[in-house]
Amino acid sequence: MPQTDGARLFRETWIASVRKHYPGEPKAGYVTPWDETPDWERHAAGAVHDQVSQFLRVSDGHASRLSREQKGRFVATCWTAQMYKHFEDPKPGYVADWSALPEWQRETDADIFEAIEKSTTAHN
Repeated sequence: MPQTDGARLFRETWIASVRKHYPGEPKAGYVTPWDETPDWERHAAGAVHDQVSQFLRVSDGHASRLSREQKGRFVATCWTAQMYKHFEDPKPGYVADWSALPEWQRETDADIFEAIEKSTTAHN
């Protein structure tokens, strides 16, 4: 899958999951459409998509056996690395440890892994 497609899948899953899991009305920036997403965020989304996809491939698909929490943690860790790549001094919320993330964000990260998993499996 081209990185742009992977990045878009990541972003579209993020938006749908935020709308599903966020308590109340999400901040506008959380649901910004793809065409209005900043370049750094598009690149970060594509990189995380590729990391998850590669993780699934190098495990011969066995990473699908991870718990939902483990899947979400993996996405969160990959995202944190991207924040350090794109920002010299990222906001604390951008690099928070799993235990400090709100429940809606943990669920969203797990949804992202599972969407990439489904897409990767379909393309292999």
